[in-house]
Amino acid sequence: MNQTSFFERVYEVVRQIPLGKVTSYGAIANYLGATGSSRMVGWAMNNASKMEDIPAHRVVNRNGLLTGKHHFPGSRVMEQMLEAEGVEVRDDKIIDFQRHFWDPAKEL
Repeated sequence: MNQTSFFERVYEVVRQIPLGKVTSYGAIANYLGATGSSRMVGWAMNNASKMEDIPAHRVVNRNGLLTGKHHFPGSRVMEQMLEAEGVEVRDDKIIDFQRHFWDPAKEL
């Protein structure tokens, strides 16, 4: 599988994350059958914040940290987008992460 097709598969999963939910790089990798490839999912997400049809703000690390926030214009844009969807964030971390967590392996 080439990198482009992997990235497109990542984007297809991310497009399906419901409003007010988040998932992790690792959960996406696991769903795609690429366990241990969370960094590759992260690479796919690097430019996704610039793609209007991909809700990149809904992808965080396994602890609920907004590790991709520096890919958004402005220091609080990712946080503001999540809060607009009802996801509370404090100190770059999602509050009640498990309540907001969406697992593609269980939902798709």
